[in-house]
Amino acid sequence: MDHNIPVITTIAAAFIAALGLGFLAEKIKIPALVGYLVAGIVIGPGTPGYIAHTAVASQLSEIGIMLLMFGVGLHFSPSELFSVKRVAVPGALIQMSVTTSVGAGIAWLWGWGVASSLIFGLCLACASTVVLLKSLEVRGELDTMGGRIAVGWLVVQDLVTVLVLVLLPPFAEIIGGTKSATNAAGVAPVSLWWTVGSTLLLVGAFVVLMFVVGKRVLPWLLWQVAKTGSRELFTLAVVTTAIGIALGASAFFNVSFALGAFVAGTVMRESEFSHRAAQETLPLRDAFSVLFFVSIGMTVDPAVFLDQPWRILVVVLVVMFVNFASAVVIVIANRYPLSTALSIGASLGQIGEFSIILGGLALGLGVIKSEVMNLILAGVLLSITFNTLLFKAVEPLRRWVLSRSAVARRLDQRQDPTAALPMSTDRKYLEGQLVLVGYGRVGKRIALALTERGIPYVIVEQSRERVEELREQGFAAVSGNSGDPEVLIQAHIAKAAMLVIATPDTVHVRQMVETARLLNPTIEVIVRTHSEDESELLTADGLGKIFFGEEELAKGMVDHIFDRFAPKAH
Repeated sequence: MDHNIPVITTIAAAFIAALGLGFLAEKIKIPALVGYLVAGIVIGPGTPGYIAHTAVASQLSEIGIMLLMFGVGLHFSPSELFSVKRVAVPGALIQMSVTTSVGAGIAWLWGWGVASSLIFGLCLACASTVVLLKSLEVRGELDTMGGRIAVGWLVVQDLVTVLVLVLLPPFAEIIGGTKSATNAAGVAPVSLWWTVGSTLLLVGAFVVLMFVVGKRVLPWLLWQVAKTGSRELFTLAVVTTAIGIALGASAFFNVSFALGAFVAGTVMRESEFSHRAAQETLPLRDAFSVLFFVSIGMTVDPAVFLDQPWRILVVVLVVMFVNFASAVVIVIANRYPLSTALSIGASLGQIGEFSIILGGLALGLGVIKSEVMNLILAGVLLSITFNTLLFKAVEPLRRWVLSRSAVARRLDQRQDPTAALPMSTDRKYLEGQLVLVGYGRVGKRIALALTERGIPYVIVEQSRERVEELREQGFAAVSGNSGDPEVLIQAHIAKAAMLVIATPDTVHVRQMVETARLLNPTIEVIVRTHSEDESELLTADGLGKIFFGEEELAKGMVDHIFDRFAPKAH
């Protein structure tokens, strides 16, 4: 194979190996991503035969990370992220502290230095954003409460890791590096406070610039391109926005590619073409995310599994179970259901790209040895491989715990003051009302129109913090998973006139509709969906009136509600 064209040969080899081994993995009932990881080992420098260009594969995988994080930003508004800040911010900080301490303690027992132990422990605490998002997408949980908390959790982790990456070079010599920071990173050691302050200032400046200027400019630019009617130009504009802003954020503001792309997607979400943007970039995101997993496999030296099997086992146990257990305890302590806690714990039971980046930088600075880096890489490979199994174990584990622990049953069933309407709720919200599931961008528009018409409605929202805010503003609202029949019962669905499902989470749609019609056979149902396939399936199932797409979605739903519901309000 011609090595003078490393980009083409690397892409071709990666895709061919990933396709073959991914197909084989699915045939033997294991996740395809395991095949992608093995494909990376096969074409990597640790095995005989063709060796792909590791640096090229790593850069190509970064494109997948950018597009993936940009797509997540298109689905998450700042308000949705802020709504989970009470659990995501302290949760991420505590979980990282616990795992770092455990990992560092184990490394110290192995005879490593303090600096190496701390870096090693921190690498075991940084979950992979790519793996998390892939897992949530496959399970259809990206728009659930647990998905929102997990994404917010990883955003905090990313910010912490970015800060560590910036601080590590100037202080490599202080914490035990064998190479000067100037030689390794091109910067001279500076004071701690100046480094921290300047880093936070740059990150803050980037966020402010995006939400003040970008919030106005990016949607306008996307609208101008969309008016040309060219699908190719529209896709190009979206990809250029994602990659260009991510690169600019890294070059000028010391923000990671992933975080820069995520903020760009969040800002772009304000455009009415946000859903179309997500759909247009989906094939590229999937293709380049495969390269991400292949590139991880390429960095692993298979010999480490024979040389240090017991240490690798310890690393995997720390990553999968210390992260899992600490997250579960933290989420339960914040009064979330056991199922949500277990799902978030499983999401964090793996490590990935930031662990590799941090370990690689520390290795270059002489803070850690190659032995440490090999253990980190082995931990990345195995934790990603077994993470799917951890997700599959969530529901059986939940059932097992509830069947054997009275404490767990009390925790799972304890009363939440926002899970039911207050006793003082006006009767107009209890009979003949509209039940609105979801208070995101579409839900807010519908709620505003209903308020202006004086139509009584009850909001069902997963975020407890958001429900508390809504109640303070005088709205009738209950919190909980909309797929749980008890939540709709608390919204008095039995005597409601209409059920409006405005959340993009279609996983629990059938369960919601079945519950509503079981308790109220005559209720009319309006469903929001983004997928043509889902739209056809929901229509075939006779679930109710289906509204498809993003453009003018809220207006169409509101007009239909007024046609059917408004006469009853007079």
